[in-house]
Amino acid sequence: MKKFIGRREELRDLEGLLKAPRPVLLTIKGRRRIGKSRLAAEIAKGKEFISFTGLAPVDGITAQAQLDAFARQYYTKFGLPPMTVTDWSDAFAHVTEQITAQPTIILFDEISWMGSKDPTFIPKLKVWWDQTLQQYPNIMLILCGSVSTWIEDNILNSTAFFGRISLQIDLKGLSLPESVKFLEELGVNYSVYDIFQCLAITGGVPWYLEQIKPDLTAEENIKKLCFNPKGVLVHEYDRIFHDLFDHKGEIYRKIVQQLGIGMKTVAELRQELDYAHGGVLSRYLQDLETSGFIEQHYTWSLKTGTLGRQKLYRLSDSYLRFYVKYIQPNLPHIKKNAYRNIPISSLPGWEAMLGFQVENLILKNRLLLLDALGVYPQDVVADNPYRQRATKRHKGCQIDYLVQLRTNTIFACEFKFTKQEIGSSVISAMQEKINRLAISRGYGICPVLVHIGGVANSVYDKQYFYRVIDAADFLTDLSEII
Repeated sequence: MKKFIGRREELRDLEGLLKAPRPVLLTIKGRRRIGKSRLAAEIAKGKEFISFTGLAPVDGITAQAQLDAFARQYYTKFGLPPMTVTDWSDAFAHVTEQITAQPTIILFDEISWMGSKDPTFIPKLKVWWDQTLQQYPNIMLILCGSVSTWIEDNILNSTAFFGRISLQIDLKGLSLPESVKFLEELGVNYSVYDIFQCLAITGGVPWYLEQIKPDLTAEENIKKLCFNPKGVLVHEYDRIFHDLFDHKGEIYRKIVQQLGIGMKTVAELRQELDYAHGGVLSRYLQDLETSGFIEQHYTWSLKTGTLGRQKLYRLSDSYLRFYVKYIQPNLPHIKKNAYRNIPISSLPGWEAMLGFQVENLILKNRLLLLDALGVYPQDVVADNPYRQRATKRHKGCQIDYLVQLRTNTIFACEFKFTKQEIGSSVISAMQEKINRLAISRGYGICPVLVHIGGVANSVYDKQYFYRVIDAADFLTDLSEII
């Protein structure tokens, strides 16, 4: 097993629970490929580890097929003769037979696949927990899955498990420093620009990062993964929507497609999708948010610092953004292997697209940026990409990232990702955006440039920007520097 990277907070919480003199029940949820089962395996080191995984929801998978898979994993793990299990109560009883006095981790991985076909699964799991596992103080039962909405509905928000869940872990992508350490562990040694190219597409998803081969250049890896007919990231999109959303996958795809164009309100999405009024669309958005693919934030008033009523939804998952914006439109050419001998850097709009991807990547690591600005999160009134609609009184504008503090200070951040040196024209472009912002008197605006690549001396000489931040600094974990 490869060296485990990151997840320090989650491991600390899990280690704390292991010290409790009682059985512990917890959930781990998060998007596909995020490393949920790997986290469980890490905390189980040096302990008894009993793990079962549900079957992916392909056509023909029945409740009995899930029980058969459970039984097969059971007798294989413990070296027993083949057996048949037709009831989940019996399946759980068989697991009980293998529990000893030793500290034991029991993992039900992809639990939604395991139990969604059988309406008695959850009630029988509850009975097993209440009446049997409570007798074993050294037990940790982990319920884990990629279908976060199922876990929310059937476990976290279920009266069956009310008051029984000791910890809920919602696993996110690795941070920028953790992702770099992950790549280094694989033997990857790239320039800052190439590291950001890879991370802009994969995000901090460990399984995606594992696909990067150290003996290939960054460009060769990207071509192999994203522009080859057999590339795993060419086909991952369909697997996500099939495995997580099953027969409802099409409406989720349409929402993702629209948010791939840009941030939208519920009303704007309803209009673009020609979707009838009602609460169902909001539920779909909630599902995508719970699954870790989109984020929401409220609009806010720069004049008053108060949140507005409208919520903006943004496609935040790095891979989905890249697929929608660049893989999907080029699928006909990819299927013909038309990019085999073409440098990806020469593809139309490649650098501009990467710029948007890096912007999203930094937003997902915004605490690093706030720290570089010398800002404490508790002093932030609101922060996000900012969109000001055009009205009769003021022009519209969009700021890559806007931070409003309680001290009436506003940071307006411009992101630039380019191999070319950034010239002084960035100053006039930034000032034009600031001039359009509708703010009250008494507020101070600090322009900030966040860049990858060189910055001309003329930019520094004019001393226009409050801070010029090299995003390469975000790749280093300062807490580990002595």
